[in-house]
Amino acid sequence: MGAYILRRILLIIPTLFGIMVINFALTQFVPGGPIEQVLANMEGQGDAFTAITGGAGDAGIQSDLAAESAGAASGSGSKYVGARGLPPEFIEDLERQFGLDKPPLQQFLHMMWNYMRFDFGESYFRSQGVLEMVWEKLPVSITLGLWATVISYMISIPLGIRKAVRDGSRFDTWTSAVIIVAYAIPGFLFAIMLLVLFAGGSYWQIFPLRGLTSSNFDELSLWGKIVDYLWHITLPVLASLISSFATLTLLTKNSFLDEIRKHYVVTAKAKGLTESRVLYGHVFRNAMLIVIAGFPSLFISVFFGGSVIIETLFSLDGLGRMGFQAAIQRDYPVIFGTLFFFGLIGLLINIVSDLMYVFVDPRIDFEKRET
Repeated sequence: MGAYILRRILLIIPTLFGIMVINFALTQFVPGGPIEQVLANMEGQGDAFTAITGGAGDAGIQSDLAAESAGAASGSGSKYVGARGLPPEFIEDLERQFGLDKPPLQQFLHMMWNYMRFDFGESYFRSQGVLEMVWEKLPVSITLGLWATVISYMISIPLGIRKAVRDGSRFDTWTSAVIIVAYAIPGFLFAIMLLVLFAGGSYWQIFPLRGLTSSNFDELSLWGKIVDYLWHITLPVLASLISSFATLTLLTKNSFLDEIRKHYVVTAKAKGLTESRVLYGHVFRNAMLIVIAGFPSLFISVFFGGSVIIETLFSLDGLGRMGFQAAIQRDYPVIFGTLFFFGLIGLLINIVSDLMYVFVDPRIDFEKRET
């Protein structure tokens, strides 16, 4: 098993490198960039930039803007949109500050060398390191991802087992109808429905509209903080788990149905074992393999996939919202730094998934399967 894990760890390097190459190449063809953002801001067209950063851009860049724009010349002939009327020296200085004065290949190799040392640099538009920004936003995204995943498993596994045991019954039929409807509802639409119904939209104001905690959170007692925290995360977590709950329930049901119909189950029942002993002593371990295998993808999909919309709708300052803002700003250190960081986490979680396979069923040997 050790050799298999070592091979999987070594495979992370080319996989992660390929992810970074593809995304870096795409940015070379996407219109706009950090310099265009600065120039648009100078011309009063950077509303998105100003709204996102709160007017607090990098101090050095902002001072350069004020100094250089006063002495702007006409017809600079720059390759950047909006650079007309600005001296070439000013544009060159911006390129140096952003690290764009070097060829793309050299930029990429320099970036990867820094990332291999876990040096992710600083944001273009905030005087803050990328890792510092990630750690600052991480608790919000972990809250959504972890709670949504745990609750999904707590509900879906018992429900899926019950549906498999009572396959074809009324219970199975109406729960399947509810699950299909839940799966068909987009997460953002369900989030809006929750806001309208329970957050003071048009009906009841039971839950808060925004934020992860109240403004007086620090003044509350320990019990008060727990209640306040749970009060704030209820709607975002419900909106995050709606689709994952449906998928996991059907996955569990189908997995158990496949095992229940196998010969060893018939043999176990013929020997006089009770249904619960057969189900939880024999079927459960085999059927749960595919459910456990889906854990990393489920967690990652909840953690990253729906976090942008959910965090935006509920005004939660998490990683999804930060990534969305960085993409609008073309804040490349934040974009590529978080991509590398979370790509690495995702690949490591896949290895953990394989280890969980072996933990649930020691008969599995990945090394023998590869030979």
